[in-house]
Amino acid sequence: MTWQATQSAGREREQLQFLAEVPLTRMDHHDPELLDELLEAVGTVARSGAFILGAEVERFEEAFAAYCGTSRAVGVSSGIDALLLALRALGIGAGDEVVVPANSFIATAEAVTLAGARPVFADVDPLTQLVTPSTVAPVISERTAALIPVHLYGRTVEMEPMLELARPRGLAVVEDACQAHGARYRGRRVGTLGAAGCFSFYPAKNLGAWGDGGALVTGDEALADRVTLMRSHGERPRYHHQVVGTTARLDAVQAAVLRCKLRRLDDWNDARRRLGAALAEALVGSSVRPPAQPAADGDHVYHQFVVTSEARDGLRRHLQAQRVATGIHYPVPIHRSPAYESAREARTDLPVAESLADRVCSLPIFPAMTTSELEQVVSAVTSFVPSPEPVEVASQP
Repeated sequence: MTWQATQSAGREREQLQFLAEVPLTRMDHHDPELLDELLEAVGTVARSGAFILGAEVERFEEAFAAYCGTSRAVGVSSGIDALLLALRALGIGAGDEVVVPANSFIATAEAVTLAGARPVFADVDPLTQLVTPSTVAPVISERTAALIPVHLYGRTVEMEPMLELARPRGLAVVEDACQAHGARYRGRRVGTLGAAGCFSFYPAKNLGAWGDGGALVTGDEALADRVTLMRSHGERPRYHHQVVGTTARLDAVQAAVLRCKLRRLDDWNDARRRLGAALAEALVGSSVRPPAQPAADGDHVYHQFVVTSEARDGLRRHLQAQRVATGIHYPVPIHRSPAYESAREARTDLPVAESLADRVCSLPIFPAMTTSELEQVVSAVTSFVPSPEPVEVASQP
């Protein structure tokens, strides 16, 4: 290394020392006001001694149903349990097939498997990275009983065309809204457009608990009643078990946390939308492709801000050097995971999902993101210059 190069590298290291790390997300403990409110809510539950179901869970269920604009919300222990209980309550099980995206978190498919049915993987649109009728229709068969469109990363699926595909075939539509709390499609909250909507309250979600939690929302009273029964051993009344159920209850501590945070969700989502739009605009013309803007009748609440890059690994190394955190959602399409080896043998032509797995990169986004943090992310991404691919030179005879 030359003297000049050594000096340049030293100056770069000095500059990086002044850069604070921009995390992928920022959790509740960074907000003192919110933390005090949540600790008070948890303390109230602790002093009551009512930790399982009870009034606190009922209050959250009523608030979340009202927020979503539907009649019922049933608190459960996780997003996957919401999906699983929805399928079981709809009578979906052995011998049935359920269409799910190959580009999603594995829980979408796991719920189908745990219900005893078979997940069938559909490819996704290359721009939105979501399922569409054109990707779903080719994999519908006479065994198909349901579709699970996923509002991935907080972007809404075009639901009306999906419902039009399902209705004449008698297929149930269960929305996986685990990453899209508060998002709207044609003026309605996601989760309320199909037979049921399923949410996860994992701590890093737009509406996150202090542990695992989930909910199912529906306007079908009978469906809600069956899920309510099954989440607690099919028990009604105590020790009288009407159906085979499980332990899948939302606990009171999580309900108390969620009810406090629900009041702030719209403001947080508005901040995410503003930040997402600003990031997308600033990255136009860079070496990455920012997420496409939502359709006029759709929404994006940016649970994740996912760009695509032909040099994803190099981009991540560059951003790490610039103290900008990144993630990959998701590095392996579900049908390519060892857990679904049998599906890999049966279905291999999912080129978009497989291509995305090699190119997606999640950038930092969270409601409390500052202007300087936003500028740091933009500067880091736009300064990245992908290395040219090595050119093979034919050997001389």
